[in-house]
Amino acid sequence: MSEQVLFNSKILMDLVKVKMPFGKYKGSLICDLPEPYLVWFKQKGFPQGNIGVLLATIYEIKLNGLEYLLKPLKY
Repeated sequence: MSEQVLFNSKILMDLVKVKMPFGKYKGSLICDLPEPYLVWFKQKGFPQGNIGVLLATIYEIKLNGLEYLLKPLKY
């Protein structure tokens, strides 16, 4: 299996396991953040590092109506 596929699956798993480390929704799972909050980040700029990658990824997932892809991973 390629490193790219493993990396992508890790991002998806992190979306349902990693909690927001700061801000208004501190402690909420990244996948549960409301879309308006993600839009605000998109406008202001996503933070650097892994949390920024996760926020940008969940923004794109929600923007495109793909949240259903994460449901099997949450359990």
